[in-house]
Amino acid sequence: MKAWRFHGIGDMRLDEVPYPELKPDWVILKPRVVQPSVSEAQRAVGLAISGTETFKKLLAEKAPIALFGHEFCAKVVEVGADVTNVRVGERVAVESRVPCHQCRLCLGGSPWLCRKGPSMGRHIAGGFAEYTTVPAEILEVLPESVTDNEGACIQPLTGAVKSIAAARIQLGDTVAVIGQGPMGLYCLQLARVSGAGKIIGVDVRQESLALSRQLGADYTVNAREVDPVKAVLEYTEGIGADVVFEAAGGSPQQGLAGTTTLPQAMAMVRDLGKVVQVAWIGNSVTCPIDSWRERGITYLTSESCPPKLTKWAVHLVATKRVQLAPLISHVLEGLDKVPEAFHITSHKSEYKATNPAQVVVSKWDSSG
Repeated sequence: MKAWRFHGIGDMRLDEVPYPELKPDWVILKPRVVQPSVSEAQRAVGLAISGTETFKKLLAEKAPIALFGHEFCAKVVEVGADVTNVRVGERVAVESRVPCHQCRLCLGGSPWLCRKGPSMGRHIAGGFAEYTTVPAEILEVLPESVTDNEGACIQPLTGAVKSIAAARIQLGDTVAVIGQGPMGLYCLQLARVSGAGKIIGVDVRQESLALSRQLGADYTVNAREVDPVKAVLEYTEGIGADVVFEAAGGSPQQGLAGTTTLPQAMAMVRDLGKVVQVAWIGNSVTCPIDSWRERGITYLTSESCPPKLTKWAVHLVATKRVQLAPLISHVLEGLDKVPEAFHITSHKSEYKATNPAQVVVSKWDSSG
């Protein structure tokens, strides 16, 4: 079979590799649609973000190695002897973290909180291949009303669900979302179904703000044209938002906001409000901690999803209460197009893409 492997930084090759070996509690999957995440596109060229040093270490120790591709939809083609939660022929989405089943959290009955187990795309080969094998416990079966393209977005959507869970939005809360890329637009829609009142979308791209309004923003702010902090304060009668999601930070080399948006988030949240960090910023940020403390601001990162929240995410997509299709603009046919998908994802502003570029690896054949 063929699989993409990294031989070095920026050096991906479509290699012939052995067909996966099936373990008792694992399954073999045939990827249908796969997309590189924005963070994978950054790590692939060696940008300094979370996980890049791990990537370099794996390359130094094991290259050539199959890495990345944790955002994908697949068909189950074989199941191990101990697998009971999925069946051959079903379509599935994949969670990124695998419990270790040995740490205090796992043994205490909360395996979804585990931070010590392997992860898809790093320790376990992802979907940039004709076939791959994963533990059955991280799979979620997709209903027919969820397309393959939407199924490839389920994993990052669950990342946004984690941020929403951390925020603990109260009914009627005013929510601001800085960054109207996929994670920001997921958070915006999830905030709406979680009971938020007024929702304000902030970005620097007019086309992204138009999509934001289409997907439920009450107000949008073009931060290239106006001061976003002043605008949010005006929309909230000088009080500030109850919750602000920071989903814009990251490498300026790839069109992201660098470290500028976190201070903006802190300035536009109300006293005793909450700021939720969604984006991976990649650099240290100088923070006025005493001011945040005096104002009673709570700074949160994402929690982990229990299985019921992953099912909730799939249900929201299946019932069209969260829309993923409008975010998908670039779909490429064939496994050989993976490097092109990485390039588009690394230069989304140039291609006017919102979601990472998707690659259709396989389709239904006559055998299902």
